[in-house]
Amino acid sequence: MKAKRLILIRRAVQASFFIFCLYSGWQFYRFYLWVIGKSALYVPRPPAVEGFLPISALVALKRLILTGQYDTVHPAGLTIFIAALVIALVLRKGFCGWICPVGFCSNMLAVLGRRLHLTWVPPPWLDLPLTALKYLLLAFFSYLILWKMDLAAIEGFIRTPYNMVVDVKMLYFFLRPSNLTIIIIAVLVVLSICTRNVWCRYLCPYGALQGLLSMFSPTKIQRDAESCINCRKCEKFCPGAIKITTKSAIKSPECIGCLECLAVCPVPDCLSLTITARRQVPALTMPILVLIIFSGLWLGALATGNWHSKVPLKTLKQYYQIGLSITHPR
Repeated sequence: MKAKRLILIRRAVQASFFIFCLYSGWQFYRFYLWVIGKSALYVPRPPAVEGFLPISALVALKRLILTGQYDTVHPAGLTIFIAALVIALVLRKGFCGWICPVGFCSNMLAVLGRRLHLTWVPPPWLDLPLTALKYLLLAFFSYLILWKMDLAAIEGFIRTPYNMVVDVKMLYFFLRPSNLTIIIIAVLVVLSICTRNVWCRYLCPYGALQGLLSMFSPTKIQRDAESCINCRKCEKFCPGAIKITTKSAIKSPECIGCLECLAVCPVPDCLSLTITARRQVPALTMPILVLIIFSGLWLGALATGNWHSKVPLKTLKQYYQIGLSITHPR
């Protein structure tokens, strides 16, 4: 497959999910206006917005493992979370590389930086501790949720008004950002233009969890050292800044399965996608399987009634009216 076509396919898939997320956000805003009585037009609540609630999903996942009970408050969030983890186990961080809207924005900013010749690669002595930040954040949340919260605490949290309105709090994060929030986002945008995928590589605990799971994935990029001409184009375009030309197989937890390295490599079959040992498969296998797994879990949740929230509209109306005043349970 020609390099340009593979890159365009990835951009199209990413952009489609990004546009869908924007549409879901707009629909959620319209639903919110109806709930609080500022609009007479009823718009169904879009379950997909729960994909931006990974902490609630992690709590729900632990409850599912302990009790076998699926979350009824934010079931779509749990489904999306499970899909990301399953994809990581099978196809590395394919969720990050093909679906995540934040990853798409980060990728586009990196492309802008490359075209403006502003790309700066941190030296190893700085890159390593920065990379560790997201794992420290993951360790922090894992300690609080997986270690400290017992079943009683989990059950209590899931049923709290706070958990029921956390989606509204997320909405207000975008509608009424504080000055500090605006400054942080602006800094991240500038840094993402100058340094590839700052958020994904250094700060995202969600990606860190997927990275750890991806180390068990049978999928990887193989490099033929004999045919490699060490042009390092693969390293120049790699979102994870992986030192590809020093490895025979790319097993790094920073690999998001984007296939950019395959797309830009000038030597045919020097880099190849493999699943189970050294069995080479077509590059399109990656996005096809990512979409099959994601769609399969979505359809499964839809068919079993585990996609739409079961919180009554009457309850949502009651809590949404006072959403900002509801604080996190101590």
